[in-house]
Amino acid sequence: MLSFSDCHTIIENHLKQIDFAGKEPAKLYQPISYILSLGGKRIRPVSALLACNLFTEDVTPAIKPAIAIEIFHNFTLVHDDIMDNAALRRNKQTVHAKWNQNIAILSGDAMQIVAYQILCDTDAKLLKPLLDIFNNTAIEVCEGQQFDMDFSMDDHVSLEDYIRMIELKTSVLLATSLKVGALCGDAPLEEANKLYEFGRSLGLAFQIKDDYLDVYANQDLFGKTVGGDIAENKKTFLLIKALELAKGQHADILQRALKNEYADITEKVEIVRKVYNELSIPQITCDTIAQFSDRAFCWLDSLTIPDEKKMNLREMARELMEREK
Repeated sequence: MLSFSDCHTIIENHLKQIDFAGKEPAKLYQPISYILSLGGKRIRPVSALLACNLFTEDVTPAIKPAIAIEIFHNFTLVHDDIMDNAALRRNKQTVHAKWNQNIAILSGDAMQIVAYQILCDTDAKLLKPLLDIFNNTAIEVCEGQQFDMDFSMDDHVSLEDYIRMIELKTSVLLATSLKVGALCGDAPLEEANKLYEFGRSLGLAFQIKDDYLDVYANQDLFGKTVGGDIAENKKTFLLIKALELAKGQHADILQRALKNEYADITEKVEIVRKVYNELSIPQITCDTIAQFSDRAFCWLDSLTIPDEKKMNLREMARELMEREK
């Protein structure tokens, strides 16, 4: 069985083979090389290879679909960073900050096309089902991003609405990675669908953990500006739950923060974090992460394959939940 590290190495080696050096116009292709060079956990493509490896020793059929998924994921990051006005990604400048917004938009568009080009180089018998899954997921990711933007203008976002948004924006791509990998390994559809559900629940836990880390992470480890969500009034699990529970002075403080009445961003972040602490939001958030994580493991356990084959996926999921960045 391949380890996470083995799969990560395979993905990195194949990404390095995608050479945009010398291609013109340079300002279209240099940002693509740049964002892909920033690394990251490569959770989605690695998950595809691990899922494939559950059913076959040869993960070769899953490599190109996995690479396509990773490039598509990075395309979404480039555009999301523009919409979020984010300056940092993995502790480096975002594409639009390093170049400009127009270049970032166009390079992101090109990345999406490159992702489809690579996916279409898949074995013919797999191409139609993989394209169907990929297309459905791509539109769901866009729906999730639109919901996220809509929420920035909505003062009454429910936790149910929020969970649906992060399911679309974040977790369906992880779920699809696992299902695509399984299908590339010739898995029965029922087993591939179980892996999809595993990824969907794990993705929800992952995003809520990301919300938590945005407020409570060590800045040196996190790779983005801690407190950025608070500064931007971003609707996260923590803020929505706090608004639901806040009464009296706590409610007044949160409403002042949302109206940007605190001139200093650092002060605003500290004040809101204090409210979160007093409302036990950190513990509530961690409990919710654990609930989705437990649900994910139940789906993994339901796979009708030997437990020892599931160990690498289980360990990957555990590390995602215990991460500090």
